[in-house]
Amino acid sequence: MVFVVLELVAKPECVDELRGMLKAALLDTRNYEGCHGVTGFVNEDGRTMLLTERWTSKDHYEQYLAWRTENGTLEQVIGLCAGPPSIRYFDQVDV
Repeated sequence: MVFVVLELVAKPECVDELRGMLKAALLDTRNYEGCHGVTGFVNEDGRTMLLTERWTSKDHYEQYLAWRTENGTLEQVIGLCAGPPSIRYFDQVDV
């Protein structure tokens, strides 16, 4: 299991559009092979959005990200952001 943290900072004039796009797009994400769940958060600034995602493996997520790149969704999301997204991967460990 891999935990993916995706952080996006919306352009001030694009906050509502980005949130709407994510809400619609995440329906497909949650049904994508290997996805075990996605939860969204927003910072008190109202622009910084954090998605926490659980995937079977990093490979599953990378296949999903390639699909989002090919169908143009990733480019659309980036166009609404003040900078590039931050994607971090965390492997599950026993603690």
